[in-house]
Amino acid sequence: MSDTTLPGGTWTLGDLSVTRVGYGAMQLAGPGVMGPPQDHDEAIRVLRAAVDLGITHIDTADAYGPRVVNELIREALHPYPESLHVVTKVGALRDAEGGWPPARAPHQLRDAVHANLETLGVDVLDVVNLRAGGPMGPVPEPIEEAFATLVELQQQGLIRHLGVSNVTPEQVAEAKAIAPIVGVQNFYNLANRGDDALIDELAAEGIAYVPFFPLGGFSPVQTDALTAVSARLGATPMSVALAWLLRRSPNILLIPGTSSVAHLRENVAGAALQLSDADFTELSAIAGSTVDQ
Repeated sequence: MSDTTLPGGTWTLGDLSVTRVGYGAMQLAGPGVMGPPQDHDEAIRVLRAAVDLGITHIDTADAYGPRVVNELIREALHPYPESLHVVTKVGALRDAEGGWPPARAPHQLRDAVHANLETLGVDVLDVVNLRAGGPMGPVPEPIEEAFATLVELQQQGLIRHLGVSNVTPEQVAEAKAIAPIVGVQNFYNLANRGDDALIDELAAEGIAYVPFFPLGGFSPVQTDALTAVSARLGATPMSVALAWLLRRSPNILLIPGTSSVAHLRENVAGAALQLSDADFTELSAIAGSTVDQ
């Protein structure tokens, strides 16, 4: 473990202290998140570099590959440092066409948890997120049965902490009414702010919010606005997007993904960008810039 001090400091998931700047491992699989990586050795180097940089939060899923990413994590990092915490998710499978069909029946969730235990090479999973909804986003439907199944597995000692992903605020409330959660993982960035109220609510309760796709879903005019600010600050759009997220709320954890050591280092360095109050306000307004004037 290096002595590098990562931007944003740390956050506690239940009793697990993690760096707010984490690493999302999805891109380590092959094209379309299917099959082996194009460069196996670089994938191993990326994972080891993440730990060397001081990252203690890696996000994954047995469905990535499938199995491929978890097996890479095990190959690169097992036995895991005591300070490293791997967060996985269940609730979707991969089909032959590369789709993500839901898999939230109790037997499917049990199988998925055991698959993650096997591929990661552990006896207990640090955090398991229930992935709800579909490929286009959250779907307003009950998640009680699925979440309760994970609670049973937690009570059996196979899972330390639970979270939810790709969910509506109502589904977050539904999960919390069943058992404590340590995190919510949803689509959110400075141009897509639908979860603003949820983030503030979770922060007040000490629950992490983990946004994915920091540069996803931007309109052309929003992209132009971000590019202009980035150029003025002498930074990349990704650096600015990550720095904005870290400043947006103390409970936001980052999991930018990459299959390149160079890009991993750029993401970590970029997150340390210091935004002035004026910069933050200007960037926050990008969400309303949806049409060309």
